[in-house]
Amino acid sequence: MVRHLTLLQIDPTAAVAPTADLVCWSRLGSGYSPADLVDALGRRSMVELLATIRPAGDLALYRAEMAERRTRPTAWVEANDACRRDILARLAAEGPLPSRMLPDTCAVPWKSTGWTDNQNVIRLLELMSSRGEVAVAGRLGRDRLWDLAERIYPDEPMVPPAEALRRRDERRLRALGIARAKTTKVPIEPYDVGEAGEPAVVEGVKGQWRVDPAQLGQPFNGRTALLSPFDRLIHDRRRALELFDFDYGLEMYKPAAKRRWGYYALPILHGDRLVGKLDARADRKAGVLRVNAVHEDQPFGADVTADVDGEIVALADWLQLELVRG
Repeated sequence: MVRHLTLLQIDPTAAVAPTADLVCWSRLGSGYSPADLVDALGRRSMVELLATIRPAGDLALYRAEMAERRTRPTAWVEANDACRRDILARLAAEGPLPSRMLPDTCAVPWKSTGWTDNQNVIRLLELMSSRGEVAVAGRLGRDRLWDLAERIYPDEPMVPPAEALRRRDERRLRALGIARAKTTKVPIEPYDVGEAGEPAVVEGVKGQWRVDPAQLGQPFNGRTALLSPFDRLIHDRRRALELFDFDYGLEMYKPAAKRRWGYYALPILHGDRLVGKLDARADRKAGVLRVNAVHEDQPFGADVTADVDGEIVALADWLQLELVRG
């Protein structure tokens, strides 16, 4: 599944379940256990890279980019090169270690708009990770454990930059089926696919798309699913609106009075349509999954209602929480 999707995004919000686990449950069903993902990461068949979990074999598609970043360090990294070397030395001797156990000998503190002021070691580690010098070796609770990248990543030859970009675009299109050749630049993972696939036009939607021809004419068996807000199907909000006429956004940063669907609403898929949002929160201290509302974009028929209710019950069972409505 992760090879097909190309990634699982990591996000600290776990209003229902950790992001990566919720994607896995939506796609694989209640047979999925979070221990499966922990085991895959422990065996290094998957690795954590820049807020995503990816198949270890895919690292070869990023190594040329990492090497290029090492040749053009930012001014802040250059100013703190002594601290970078201190971190590498400590990890070589003792790793894997959490960031709090690594020396902060930065000569120039990290500056930001406020979110990450003075988080010198964390920011330096993330930049070193993007350069392929360090990598996440595992987690201790929510803390990342860092080690030298050479101990974590498979020792495979890097793919030349142009070919790596082409293969990443092709794999992204295979995961999405249809996507824009070029669209708004976003962090972590692009939404567009360059020249991958073949050109296509979507009736009623302006502009040209790219489609994976291997998926045209394939049989489709739809089902009902509660999606993570970070699922590949829904993560590009503009694409969801253009292709599915589905208006959606995360509202956890909005004041409660301005939320339409809830703090962490889950998109509802039924067959080949996105039909609504589930406003639910997992209260683990109370041992309940609290369903506040099911927002129907169009009134549900009896069959849709029954299928959605079945998925809500399945979600509560998977979380091992009592279901409480209203």
